[in-house]
Amino acid sequence: METMTESSAEEATTTSAVAEVANMPAAKRPTKKTAKKKAGKRASAKKASTKPSGKSLVIVESPAKARTLSSILGSKYDVQASVGHVRDLPKSRLGIDVENDFAPSYIVPMDKRAVVKKLKESAKGAPTVYLATDPDREGEAISWHLLNAMELDPARYQRVEFHEITADAVKDAFNHPREIDMHLVDAQQGRRILDRLVGYKISPILWSKIRRGLSAGRVQSVALRIVVEREREIEAFVPQEYWTIETRLAQQAEPDENAFTARLAALPGLKKAEISNGEDAQAATDDLRRAAYAVREVRKKQQLRKPAPPFTTSTLQQEASRKLGYSAKRTMAVAQQLYEGLNIPGEGQVGLITYMRTDSLNVAEIARNEASAFITQRYGADFLPDKPRVYKTKTKGAQEAHEAIRPTSSFRNPGSFTKGSLSPEQERLYKLIWERFMASQMGDAVFDQMSVDIDAKVDTQPDPYMLRATASHMRFPGFRQIYIEGRDTEDEDEDAERSLPELNAADLLRLLQVTPTQHFTEPPPRFTEATLVKILEENGIGRPSTYAPIMSTIQDRGYVKKDGRALHPQELGFIVCDMLTENFSDVFEAGFTARMEEEFDEVAGGDRTWPPVIREIYEPLMKDVERAAADIAKVEEQTDEKCEKCEKPMIVRWGRFGQFLACTGFPECKTTRPIGEEAEQAAVTDEKCDICQSDMVVKRGRFGQFLACSKYPECKGARPILKKVGVDCPKDGGDVVEKRSKKGRTFYSCANYPNCDFTSWSRPLTTPCPECGKIIVMATRGTAKCIECDWKGDVESLGEPELEKASA
Repeated sequence: METMTESSAEEATTTSAVAEVANMPAAKRPTKKTAKKKAGKRASAKKASTKPSGKSLVIVESPAKARTLSSILGSKYDVQASVGHVRDLPKSRLGIDVENDFAPSYIVPMDKRAVVKKLKESAKGAPTVYLATDPDREGEAISWHLLNAMELDPARYQRVEFHEITADAVKDAFNHPREIDMHLVDAQQGRRILDRLVGYKISPILWSKIRRGLSAGRVQSVALRIVVEREREIEAFVPQEYWTIETRLAQQAEPDENAFTARLAALPGLKKAEISNGEDAQAATDDLRRAAYAVREVRKKQQLRKPAPPFTTSTLQQEASRKLGYSAKRTMAVAQQLYEGLNIPGEGQVGLITYMRTDSLNVAEIARNEASAFITQRYGADFLPDKPRVYKTKTKGAQEAHEAIRPTSSFRNPGSFTKGSLSPEQERLYKLIWERFMASQMGDAVFDQMSVDIDAKVDTQPDPYMLRATASHMRFPGFRQIYIEGRDTEDEDEDAERSLPELNAADLLRLLQVTPTQHFTEPPPRFTEATLVKILEENGIGRPSTYAPIMSTIQDRGYVKKDGRALHPQELGFIVCDMLTENFSDVFEAGFTARMEEEFDEVAGGDRTWPPVIREIYEPLMKDVERAAADIAKVEEQTDEKCEKCEKPMIVRWGRFGQFLACTGFPECKTTRPIGEEAEQAAVTDEKCDICQSDMVVKRGRFGQFLACSKYPECKGARPILKKVGVDCPKDGGDVVEKRSKKGRTFYSCANYPNCDFTSWSRPLTTPCPECGKIIVMATRGTAKCIECDWKGDVESLGEPELEKASA
């Protein structure tokens, strides 16, 4: 076959263009000179596209990160985003060749093909392709997948890694490129393959035995088990009664205003004050009322409090939950925005924090030095520790090459940003990260603590009662000048400021008051997202990148529901947990999951390969799967209910929206009906169908509950449920109901609309007008007005808590 030269190619392009022009209508036909000129430009453009453009291609995961990096690198680099992974296991099948050492079959998903095509085209003209994905196993795997999906020549790519998106960090990374670390890639894909095997082999059992849409996961199911087992501890807990006794004492010559509190610490002849019933408490109280009091011992000491270390992923999620009320998912989303960069006036696009998925407590020396300089400048040298603080990572398998989460500049303090530069949630999270890091580099807080033991001597007892009073005073704030760590419980803070008068041994005291108080022991608290993440990390379950997805998954599947901050396992969660632990106890056990994480850490370190790790679990897993598929009965609960159509028994089954009653004659008889609260609502409705005047019942659809004719499917009458506000219409006496306009705005109208035309954009209140007795509606926040007369007033003056709540 004859090879076309560049000149012949240009000639062919020109000839083709001229021929194309020749076929145009005469009115639109350009001159021959113009046509040849355009054809020449096309040929030049074609030649140029095959030559390197001079710009190196840099690939990152997200557009935000691309913008920040582009502003740092300048016009010599073309920075583009892969928008996450570009290859993955197929969703429609297992995608793993079990017989061939668990070889994965990766595909480029449909929604990523255009991205990959664009990146391949851009790479053709680039002298070098830099893979600048995140500095963890997931990021390393994304780089490796990009290398394969783009079919890059290994000689033309470079892997660059940085832990913060700042000019210095990026410059250093590009000066020290490296190859892809296949040990990290292997650890990631081994974990991905194991999770795929567990999920794809066990989830179908949940579908067939409970309902479709459920999932089992190697880590998520262990997290669910921890929550369920805590709930059962709470249910089994038996409260124990106990009593405490407090006294108010004063020195003999001092006025009552100088009194202080002392608590009973030990009974006569014993080392503790354990009182378990009211009779014993009353006896001790009676003794204390007639006792003689004297100071036995006074102890004074200085107590040092050290700051908490800078954040890791798990501690950031915990503290953001405690202090800001953020979920783990929300925390990570906002942290990612801060890491990838924001447009700061005077600085441009800049990353504000270091990489947010980390379990390391390392801090770069340059960052420590900058923090020390800021602390000295702002607070003085007294607030620095004697030597720079270095924290040791205790987490199993922590990646020590990473850094803790910290601000990229200590001098970029939260108050330095122009208003509006950060969103409110970005500002709050950045402030938390900045304060925690700065506090971690500051000196200890110093407390003066005082403890006083007091004897209460009673004639009828050979030994005295012993009471104790304590005081605490902060001598030097140290790190507490900036930051105090949040608490999971509401226990009394031992460092809270408490005072005592100047006391000495043998001082005589007088009693002012004795107060016995009954208590009951409390069950262990339910987990919050913060405490669940903490327990997962302590047990080596999961890794920084998995904590937030675990929290989301167990809630999205309906296994766990958040009530306030507490995680409550739902009935479905109990059923799934019991089925998994009874039939796959080894797989969904905390110790096993932690061991798997350790083995993948060994793979990441190059100490072993991943296929044996998978093989070790796969064979026993498949035996359990086969046995469970055959032995587990479908989750159905027998009832005394009978089908109204065929008289066969009804059973409880699970569907998309929870439990329902189904006929045992299925599929011949497909009768179903709601149970529980929905059934009660359906039974009590007094609404009539607009079409056939039959009773309306409450049903649930994809958009929530609605009213449907009880004669369905013979009659298909249906309408939305209208919320009554407890007010009669001023025109026809009908119910006033809440509605939504086409634009989603709430308004109020008569339920008899359109026969009655009463409407109001303001919420009607249940209290009538104090002047004319007509309807009052909400006006501005906290105020109300009458729709008939000129009366106006505060909601609080109406004396109804519901109205005060409505006004807020």
